[in-house]
Amino acid sequence: MWIYEKRLQYPIRVDTTNPTLAAMIIEQFGGADGELSAGIRYLSQRWTMPTGKSKALLTDIGTEELAHWEMIGTLVYKLTKDATIDQIKGTPFEAHYVNHGKGLYLHSAGGAPWIAAYYNTKGDPVADLHEDMAAEEKARATYEWLINISDDPGVTDTLRFLRQREIVHFQRFGEALRDVQEHNLCKKYY
Repeated sequence: MWIYEKRLQYPIRVDTTNPTLAAMIIEQFGGADGELSAGIRYLSQRWTMPTGKSKALLTDIGTEELAHWEMIGTLVYKLTKDATIDQIKGTPFEAHYVNHGKGLYLHSAGGAPWIAAYYNTKGDPVADLHEDMAAEEKARATYEWLINISDDPGVTDTLRFLRQREIVHFQRFGEALRDVQEHNLCKKYY
């Protein structure tokens, strides 16, 4: 059970209308390595974790990823809400607009719709935690590249915050991996 606080985890400031940037940021909304995929992955994997500490960690990070998904959606919305048709025409956001207007839809920056195959759960805690560490590094890399192309200071600030959280999650999953491996190595007495 969660308590939903009706505010974003980090304040979102968007200084421009920029459908092109929105079309790139939507990668983290509905792309393979985006926030929704990560949140569902971690919340699904938690049941097979052998320790309370690792279950709690996956629950905490999975929930935080859903908060990040909300932040990404807010960025995309704010970058496009005041866009005129002339500002949308000829941009990568144009194809999205034709199908979904300014509404958010789960797809990658390249337009591929989100599919359940984007997240994985193996049922083996060690394999799952390695998958999770890789997922955090892929998301961190995507944030790096989004920061490189962002020309909006407010958006860049939010992207930096999200990139930093990916780094922290990677470190925490490394700690959970050590915890699970130690648990697997300890003698069991029956």
